[in-house]
Amino acid sequence: MVDGQSSLVIQRVDPPSLHRPPGYHHVTIVQPGITVHLAGQCPLDEQGELVGGGDVVAQAEQVARNIETALAAAGATSSDVVRAVIYVVSHERDSLADVWSSLTSSPIANSFTAAATLLGVAQLGFAGQLVEVDITAALPAGVT
Repeated sequence: MVDGQSSLVIQRVDPPSLHRPPGYHHVTIVQPGITVHLAGQCPLDEQGELVGGGDVVAQAEQVARNIETALAAAGATSSDVVRAVIYVVSHERDSLADVWSSLTSSPIANSFTAAATLLGVAQLGFAGQLVEVDITAALPAGVT
């Protein structure tokens, strides 16, 4: 306990009987704390306009900026992320890899070292939208 607040412990685990993941971990354990759930972050700018039409990397970059802003509003950073789900409108493995590379080299790269899932999907909510990322973060109890 620090200053009357409990400490947050985030443990990332790769069980030896599972394959070694490329950059993320199979299991993320959080004790005790506050859970922060972000709405799926889309490639929309402050005015609600789609950024990077037809370009998965440009859209991933905007999504990363939006995630950074949303985390900050909760008093969190990318180091506090415990789960990420990345959706890409594509059936091409290269497009998924391009989005993963963009996100893992962005200012919020730490977000993708926890439990993470990368999915190719048929469609997302906004016309022209190719990327969306769903983030869960954890903060120490008493911090908001």
